[in-house]
Amino acid sequence: MAFKEGLRARKKTLWRLILLALGLLGLLLYGLPVVRHLEVLIPMGFCPSATMSQLGDNFTGVLHPWARPEVLTCTSWGAPIIWDGTFDPDVAQQAAGERNLTIGLTVFAVGRYLEKYLARFLETAEQHFMVGQRVLYYVFTERPTAMPRLALGPGRRLHVQRVVREQRWQDVSMARMSTLRAALAGRLGREAHFVLCMDVDQHFSGAFGPEALAESVAQLHAWHYHWPRRLLPFERDARSAAALAPGQGDFYYHATLGSVAALRRLTTHCARGLRQYCARGLEARWHDESHLNKFFWLHKPAKVLSPEFCWSPDIGPRAEIRRPRLLWARKEYALLRT
Repeated sequence: MAFKEGLRARKKTLWRLILLALGLLGLLLYGLPVVRHLEVLIPMGFCPSATMSQLGDNFTGVLHPWARPEVLTCTSWGAPIIWDGTFDPDVAQQAAGERNLTIGLTVFAVGRYLEKYLARFLETAEQHFMVGQRVLYYVFTERPTAMPRLALGPGRRLHVQRVVREQRWQDVSMARMSTLRAALAGRLGREAHFVLCMDVDQHFSGAFGPEALAESVAQLHAWHYHWPRRLLPFERDARSAAALAPGQGDFYYHATLGSVAALRRLTTHCARGLRQYCARGLEARWHDESHLNKFFWLHKPAKVLSPEFCWSPDIGPRAEIRRPRLLWARKEYALLRT
């Protein structure tokens, strides 16, 4: 009898722990700020010493991953994850200067996003983005005449390309890959050596330099970089060209940059998948972002940028985020997507 009562008590305790864990997980997933701070307790993993000694590339030289022991500084396939303190910015500037590069920065500013965000995005880019390098801003908008006036520094140019305004914001998101693919086959592809694709509802807050460059680069999503793989919001609908099966996926990414050739491959892959999905009357959970993650599962990036390169102030301060380079604006979907 005592044994059975003890077993019942243990089962009761176990179920309480399970329910508590599920409750905390639900709060974490659905946005209670206090609970989100518990993410820092989820280990990010570690980089083996043998891999750390080999990290580096043509822009950063030899990296110093041991300077950030509290975070993950490499991937399982040996690519570096760039954090503040792991690279020498002067080495990166010199390496980029010796190659005489033109760096493209693309941004879509359609609907109310143009008036709300574009001026600050470009103004802060002039202050912090690839300072000392040749830069080509490439703005896609349906209203070129509404562009804000901006005084550009030496070696920095602005090109505006008209696009058709889609009826739904989901269609705007999904059309970006096809639009970028066409631009990379035209002027953007002819004039730039590397291209970064960013969202307009962001602004630069710190030096964003050539240390970010590589043949193929993925940006870690600030809201998901601590999460275990099984909880990441990959597309799971098996009917989708963006689908990842359970156990697949490395990290969750939301942006990309790289050489013109690498981005042509990426945008071709994503545009094809989006067309196939739309033809079936379906949409991926996170639209073009879902297809981006599928591509990087199949074709591993040569470099990964830590969340310091694109941070959300809504998450709050974290000790491991020492120097944010790019900050998300507060989301105002009700106002901007109507």
